[in-house]
Amino acid sequence: MLDEIEGTVQGHRDGHGFVARDDGEPDIYLPPNEMRAVLHRDRVKVRVVRHDRRGRPEGRVLEIVERPPHPIIGRLLNEGGIWLVAPEDKRYGQDVLVPKAAIGAARPGQVVVVELTEPPALYGQPVGRVKEVLGEIDDPGMEIEIAVRKYGVPHEFSQAAIGEARALPDVVRPQDCEGRVDLTDVPLVTIDGEDARDFDDAVYCEPAVVSGRGKKPNGWRLLVAIADVSHYVRTGSPIDIDAYDRATSVYFPRRVIPMLPEKLSNGLCSLNPDVDRLCMVCDMLVSAQGEVAAYQFYPAVMHSHARFTYTEVAAILANTRGPEAARRKARVPDLLNLHDVFRALLKGREARGAVDFDTVETQIVCDESGHIEKIVPRTRNDAHRLIEECMLAANVCSADFLQQGRQPGLYRVHEGPTPEKQDLLRAYLKALGLGLTISETPEPAEFQRIAEATKDRPDAEQIHMMLLRSMSQAIYTPVNSGHFGLAYEAYTHFTSPIRRYPDLLVHRIIKAILGKQKYRLPALPTPGEAHEKLKARLQKNSAARGRDPDSPAARLSPEMQAWEAAGLHCSANERRADEASRDVEAWLKCKYMKEHLGEEYAGSVSGVTSFGLFVTLQDMYVEGLVHITELGGEYFRFDEVRQELRGERTGIRYAIGTKVRVQVSRVDLDGRKIDFRLVDEGGELISRTMRDKGAAPAGERGQPAKASDKRAARKQRQERQARQEGEGARPSPIQALRSAVKKAAAKVKKSGKPRR
Repeated sequence: MLDEIEGTVQGHRDGHGFVARDDGEPDIYLPPNEMRAVLHRDRVKVRVVRHDRRGRPEGRVLEIVERPPHPIIGRLLNEGGIWLVAPEDKRYGQDVLVPKAAIGAARPGQVVVVELTEPPALYGQPVGRVKEVLGEIDDPGMEIEIAVRKYGVPHEFSQAAIGEARALPDVVRPQDCEGRVDLTDVPLVTIDGEDARDFDDAVYCEPAVVSGRGKKPNGWRLLVAIADVSHYVRTGSPIDIDAYDRATSVYFPRRVIPMLPEKLSNGLCSLNPDVDRLCMVCDMLVSAQGEVAAYQFYPAVMHSHARFTYTEVAAILANTRGPEAARRKARVPDLLNLHDVFRALLKGREARGAVDFDTVETQIVCDESGHIEKIVPRTRNDAHRLIEECMLAANVCSADFLQQGRQPGLYRVHEGPTPEKQDLLRAYLKALGLGLTISETPEPAEFQRIAEATKDRPDAEQIHMMLLRSMSQAIYTPVNSGHFGLAYEAYTHFTSPIRRYPDLLVHRIIKAILGKQKYRLPALPTPGEAHEKLKARLQKNSAARGRDPDSPAARLSPEMQAWEAAGLHCSANERRADEASRDVEAWLKCKYMKEHLGEEYAGSVSGVTSFGLFVTLQDMYVEGLVHITELGGEYFRFDEVRQELRGERTGIRYAIGTKVRVQVSRVDLDGRKIDFRLVDEGGELISRTMRDKGAAPAGERGQPAKASDKRAARKQRQERQARQEGEGARPSPIQALRSAVKKAAAKVKKSGKPRR
């Protein structure tokens, strides 16, 4: 109880917070009074002083170990003559006071970046100065400007990197082609989405003799050509330093923050049609069973013969006599060969037992001003899957080449579910009475078999979601332990060096092996907070699997430690990019739904928690919360095993996949949250307590409601009122200051001395 524990403060929008422990143990709760002197993302030492009524360990902050730079984004307000910035990220919990002399040219209501000049204290708010003015909240693209700063996404290249990019040639020069295989006469083509601007990969396929003595083709020769970014981005150069810092391109609706300067990402490295480009080629022989019988890597120069879209290729494959095929007549035979090798590779996937769940990805379609016009599903056709299988094959060959070359590098590792997640999944499958489960050491084929066996059930969506949630997240690491989901013994990323830094590193290693040299990592920057957070989580998962982190097998050489740091950095920045993208999408969806307040939609339950249901709207793909207080007049219990809410009196159940009809009741732009309430088919609010039993709820049939129902209804009304009060208008700074002074005076009077 008296141990000092280090961790990172994670604020909550309701004023309290918690400390994410470095050792991966359960978080420590911080009440609002403890949060007054710290900020979200501070590194602190805490001591557990008690356990609250919910059983959570509650801590007291002993020391602030490190306070990373805290540029805070928010709106500048003038309330009663006091200037302040209300943080857009509610996890910061406190407004920042700004002296009038420190507001610069900013105007009230504008979105600004404020830099702290005085940290918060127990009895005082933080003070800062306006560092940057972003503009008005309704300016097009403002949500992206906020997100890149909120998540610390690097969005400006250094002057050194810009100068280096400017000095690069505009076209491939003759000297660049020396020592390369000339593939300009091979009809390689790119296949991408309609809105793609950078083209990493090109493909070509022809029938080939893979094995046997006969001359009749019994397989295919598949060429996957990938942009040779490593020719232009040298290790340790200014562009390389910036690329490592970013680690990945970040994709937002209508905007991309690239990993490389535009001259490279959209120009010199992009495999644009009808121009020569440098590439690295994975040249494979694929058997009729979908196995790669042989492969080789080599640098080449290519000339893309066409830029296809997925929609166009799918139309050609569906009808080789249609108008799309007529326009691309010369390329149709090559596309048919690609389709044949795809079907063979698909056989290989099925034989391996790789997991392949169908999930719906959405695309936000915006108008010129950046407002959402509609949200549509991204349809995944055979053209998407064709390119995916070709890229998987090249990535597997890359991993094998690294292993054969006996050089350290980054593998894309996806471990199976932890024992804890396995137990939860087994309990869930048993509760459903499916007669299907997973073994003590599950294989990916077991997950795929359950998915296939349940795909036609009404609750298939719920089952597949639970299978997916039991999986771990993939990471980059120099220690290869295979890819569980894809059922590969070794896997890496080779096919997207324009937008992923690990792919660029793999290219450099492959070139070093071809040149009989060894690639060495440059000196890398000190890992950041996200790196440490991810490392702690991975160590916790490793401990859950029964591995000793101090065992000889787990101790790495200094060289491997450097590669591990690079892998953690790339993995953490990949997650950062995903979070920033999700944040922008959530803001846009909230903005969109704000125009539809009061409207009703059909939807299905996409998540169940102890506090309510998450519902995704049908045909709109927008998710919102139906709070448990909106479910009616009875008490609902959360069944964690079955992942459902069940009414105590009626037995009515809400689980993933349950069809419901909801009304949009509230939209919180700052919190990125949408609230729904349940309605009946006629549009009136309903209790839903007895509807599925074909009877009216008690009290609606001329009968008095049960006392237990009254108590439950009263309890849930109180919860609703407390929730509404907690989410109501924020007090003015004058009110906040008066309240803080009163509380401080009361505490000093009670204790006799101020707390230090």
